[in-house]
Amino acid sequence: MKYWLMKSEPDDISIDDLHNSPNNTMAWQGIRNYQARNFIRDQISLGDQVLFYHSSCKVPGVVGIATVVSQPKLDESAFEPQSRYFDPKSDPGKPRWWQVDIQFTAKLNQLVTLKQLKSDPALQDMIFVTKGARLSVQPVTADEFTHVVTLGQ
Repeated sequence: MKYWLMKSEPDDISIDDLHNSPNNTMAWQGIRNYQARNFIRDQISLGDQVLFYHSSCKVPGVVGIATVVSQPKLDESAFEPQSRYFDPKSDPGKPRWWQVDIQFTAKLNQLVTLKQLKSDPALQDMIFVTKGARLSVQPVTADEFTHVVTLGQ
């Protein structure tokens, strides 16, 4: 099992949206960064655990936990002209973009803010808190995952 941090703007998809979706599950699609795509395509697996992070909001931070409930698959939204994730250069014969489905696991009792993440000595090596780490999908270690969840209890 691996561990990930996935960022979403709560006005786009929030932890509550995930919780209220059919079967508490939704496609994690629309990733249009090659490094994040590579994590999805090449490293994320069924059963992996996710820290769900609200970004670009008044107080950004980790708000919940999700579980990966599908193997990586083509992000069909890249081929749909009406989708905001449409990519006219994407070719179904040579796919460019991938997605996984995630399922709501739990909402944290309290928000673990970006400020907390950056100031916590136990998280000093976390990729997410390093300067310039802006990917919407990025790995975390098992210890980092457990520590953040503990902070949110």
